Amino acid sequence: MRRLAHLLVMLLLSSAMTGCMWWKDDEVAEEEKGPFEFDQQVPITTWYHYPGTVAEPWAVDATNAAGVSAANITANLTGNSTPYFANATYYGTGYDTFEPTIGVTSSGAIFFTSWNGLGDGTHIIRSRDQGQTWEDVGPFGSIDEDSGQTPNSNDPYIYIDKFTDRLVKFDMHALAAMFVEYSDNDGDSWSIPYPVEGYYVTQDHQSIASMPHPNAIVGEVVYIYCINTGSPAAGAQCSRSLTGGHTWDVQRIGYPSEHFPQCSGLHGQVVGGIDGSVYRGNPSCEGPAVYRSLDGGYTWTEHTITTEVGMQQGWHSHEVATAVDDGGNVHATWIGDGMMPWYAYSRDQGDTWSEPMMIAAPGVNETGFPTIFAGAEGRVVLGYIGEVNDIESNASVSGWSGYMAIITDAFAERPLITSVAVNHPGDPLDITSDCGNVRCGGFGDFIDVEIDDEGRPWIALAHNARGYEEAVIGTLMEGPTLYGELTYLPVLPVGGNSTLKMG
Repeated sequence: MRRLAHLLVMLLLSSAMTGCMWWKDDEVAEEEKGPFEFDQQVPITTWYHYPGTVAEPWAVDATNAAGVSAANITANLTGNSTPYFANATYYGTGYDTFEPTIGVTSSGAIFFTSWNGLGDGTHIIRSRDQGQTWEDVGPFGSIDEDSGQTPNSNDPYIYIDKFTDRLVKFDMHALAAMFVEYSDNDGDSWSIPYPVEGYYVTQDHQSIASMPHPNAIVGEVVYIYCINTGSPAAGAQCSRSLTGGHTWDVQRIGYPSEHFPQCSGLHGQVVGGIDGSVYRGNPSCEGPAVYRSLDGGYTWTEHTITTEVGMQQGWHSHEVATAVDDGGNVHATWIGDGMMPWYAYSRDQGDTWSEPMMIAAPGVNETGFPTIFAGAEGRVVLGYIGEVNDIESNASVSGWSGYMAIITDAFAERPLITSVAVNHPGDPLDITSDCGNVRCGGFGDFIDVEIDDEGRPWIALAHNARGYEEAVIGTLMEGPTLYGELTYLPVLPVGGNSTLKMG
């Protein structure tokens, strides 16, 4: 009897153990995702690629392992080179624009130029909800409630002084006079217009920047503007304000005197660095170049970036765009003689430069209007317009798109580029043949790009195709931060054609 009881106990134990094993789930090995496999499908307007070189000036698809290997690229997709899912869009503003410039203050408010012509001048429009709605914040004059404080502007311009959070509005009138107005409270009120007339006529293509400098008498920054004289030989002229923009000294040449005559008077936007340096880009007589001042804009040195890639020929042959990141590194972009965008950087204030890199997205065949902004050290966004098929090709999809090339590890041996188009191929911003090499609708002579304090890039564009030259602002709905910790940005709403408000 005792033996039978033991047998029954053993049988029950065996059953219980076997039962446990019967119900145990099999362990399934989790498949490791590839670096470009995300939780959602990559949009048709997003590309991951490596830049082209002087010898091989075409994009290399980073998602094609065979192509990467054939290009002799050793992929290191870790750290700051980690790929991030990215998706871009644009938002309409309901206002027109010409030569659009933008700025974003520390509050997150976005400011955009709206050009209104003779009698009304340029107004500044503001969005406090990341581009979803916009309002006109003037500055308004005393004649009526709609007219601008400066009644005319041939070149509208807005600049955000990142060192003081000041909005600086800079207008040129009739190629002869210029005025500065500023706001220290996000455009709620404005200063009077301060004249900054120069001794040289023509006064054209003005650009303004600031940088911390001990020369400052009022405040902690020195403001510098540079203009085009209309003469390539005479080059650019520049002036300084040590008094917060209230008074300006006599214009001086913006290049070393031993480099007279110059080969281009037109130039890209002026930029200031946290180290007190200031830069402006335009071609030297040898190729794309950056001009640098370390003494508050009184004297300048010339630094040719490369002699291997020339400048585009045509309307925008002068435009070398520059930016300075938080580490004081200088970044530059220009459209080359093959009508494609190139990029290089300097880690020693422009004395020496990296090899030039062709940064266009795969499939893009022609580009124009280069612009650039830098965030944390080694993180940069480059903007341009580009087309895959010209309107004259009669392709089913043609026209110009607004592109951003985003680099989160610029100093890598062959940096990964995340490129996005802000508009869908079926919704072109312009359908003019050669738009990138002419004065083209609301794009005018240049466009602009900036990074807000959250690390999100914003690009100022115009939607010309519907005939209204509506100001539109492109951005990342999802993607990597370009300031602070490298992580994902908060998601923004879908925009696009449905957000256009004019017409």
